[in-house]
Amino acid sequence: MLKKYYTVKGDGEHEIIIQKSRFIAHIHRATTEEEALHFIQEIKKKHWNATHNCSAYMIGQQNQIQKANDDGEPTGTAGIPMLEVLKKRDLKDTVVVVTRYFGGIKLGAGGLIRAYGKSTSEGINATGIVERKRMTIITTKIDYTWLGKIENELRSSIYQIKDIHYLDHVEIETYVEEDDHETFINWITELTNGQATITVGESLYLEFEVDPQ
Repeated sequence: MLKKYYTVKGDGEHEIIIQKSRFIAHIHRATTEEEALHFIQEIKKKHWNATHNCSAYMIGQQNQIQKANDDGEPTGTAGIPMLEVLKKRDLKDTVVVVTRYFGGIKLGAGGLIRAYGKSTSEGINATGIVERKRMTIITTKIDYTWLGKIENELRSSIYQIKDIHYLDHVEIETYVEEDDHETFINWITELTNGQATITVGESLYLEFEVDPQ
């Protein structure tokens, strides 16, 4: 599994007008091709009377599945430019559908490429991007006499506290990046003069919002 990667925050929708044509970008996070195709069909049903519902998606942590569909626009003027935006931003597990309602003015091949690319890019910006980082939950078990010091040190550090359990001893669960286990454990051990019991637990992805590029 990747230690970190970028994807869209969730579902989003954004509309722009170009030469009287409406371009509506629909953004969705999909972890399988089946989910991406289902989303595309849902948008097509919703906008059944649109001139075009063009789509692109990139699925898999290694971008194993990359597909684009022009849905009746001239070949290479819609789906491919949309997919290129996903590839340039390296947005994994992401599907985009751009719905076009024709406004009566033809844009030409170059105009279409720019329009679909712009619609996709602005739709992604409006939806938001997150970085998913693989983190491990490390539990620090200490006596209550250490609680104030350790909690203060953690809250002023780069580490994020997941939870604190007040039992016979205090157990502090902290999210730690996978490459940082040894540094974190050594740091806690030094802070507590070796009086902490430290347990490495499960790993999972946490999401952090990032500024759109």
